[in-house]
Amino acid sequence: MSGIKVDISSSKGIIAVSPIIVFLLVYLLTSLVCGDFYRMPISVALLIASIWAACIMRGKTLAERIEIFSKEAGSSNVLYMVWIFILAGAFAAIAKKTGAVEATVDITLSFLPASMIVPGLFIATCFISMSIGTSVGTVVALTPFASQMAEEAGAPIPFFVAIVLGGAFFGDNLSFISDTTIAATRTQGCNMKDKFKANLAIVLPAAIIALGLYCFFAPSLDINPMPSGKSHALIIPYLVVIACALLGINVTLVLLLGIASAIIVGLANGLALLDIFSMAGEGIDSVGALIIITLLAAGMLGMIKSAGGIDFILKVLGKNINTSRGAQLSISLLVGIVNLCTANNTVAIITVGSLAKRISSHYGIPPRKSASLLDTGSCITQALIPYGAQSLMAASLAGISPVAPWRYLFYPQILILCLGISILITKKNPSR
Repeated sequence: MSGIKVDISSSKGIIAVSPIIVFLLVYLLTSLVCGDFYRMPISVALLIASIWAACIMRGKTLAERIEIFSKEAGSSNVLYMVWIFILAGAFAAIAKKTGAVEATVDITLSFLPASMIVPGLFIATCFISMSIGTSVGTVVALTPFASQMAEEAGAPIPFFVAIVLGGAFFGDNLSFISDTTIAATRTQGCNMKDKFKANLAIVLPAAIIALGLYCFFAPSLDINPMPSGKSHALIIPYLVVIACALLGINVTLVLLLGIASAIIVGLANGLALLDIFSMAGEGIDSVGALIIITLLAAGMLGMIKSAGGIDFILKVLGKNINTSRGAQLSISLLVGIVNLCTANNTVAIITVGSLAKRISSHYGIPPRKSASLLDTGSCITQALIPYGAQSLMAASLAGISPVAPWRYLFYPQILILCLGISILITKKNPSR
């Protein structure tokens, strides 16, 4: 079957999808004019687009339009995602503030000679990011450490910053508690363990090749990092989360067990229970903006779907999709393009998720594969754009230009090739 056949006129289709265009124009044009891709809050751009979506919807009263928005924003999938965001924020904050990041770095690098510090840093960053589920948090935690090491050794700081960025996105792409993983699996309706396996087949070869390149291009270092003095027991919550997640335990239970273990470890290291609760509260507060963005995006897309916008996009894309390979490529490109415009990989996945599910269902692409394509495609774009939160944060902490690490970003560049190969080796007409 060639293409996806839907019955909707071009004029009605363009009007139906115009909220997405309004969102991208408001966010992108404002950011370009201001020269700052974080000057215009994504939540405000989504709010404007949502209001526009309500204004253009025909045949419905205002109350009915608001009901459509609210129903989609409050769907079980969205609220489950919000619940996980809250738990993930609490766990990451407790683990980080109790010193688990420093302890993990100490353990990983203490066994390595000076000549292996560069690859060791990449491995440590991958592990930490996969454990805490946030590339931004990993960058914030490790960039000062990496840039100081490079400065003391007289090595290129952008090289070390690129190592941290690459490892951060590798771990974030695979993490069971990453918001990108949560968004990708929930929108595609697949198990996190299955998505992990599908993702691993794509990203692990890229990571191994990148590790080899970092070893080859690593400068000579005559120093060893100073230990932080943190107890090695602080790493236990990370190990609990990874072990439980790999066993296929429900992600909410995984996070609850992680939080419980982090509280126990914190108490054992002399922290007061109320202080730990304060850390958890800060972590929950930190995901507030993400929750608002998720609700607004889900509501806006629900209105677009109700107006026939999703069917129209399928009609346009269906003209150029004839095989499973083309469908997979379209999903990867679509999420990458949206990510390019929004500089937020989670928002890109949420925006494209429902459309990707329709495409993958029609062309027999397993949900685990479509979830992997969404997560990987968005992570590639987010890693390479110099105006992404991770690159901007790393550049600020290291005192370098956001574009300086680009030529050393071996991992995301190689990941493009690995993603392309994974699509090419797909059977032309998979069984349904």
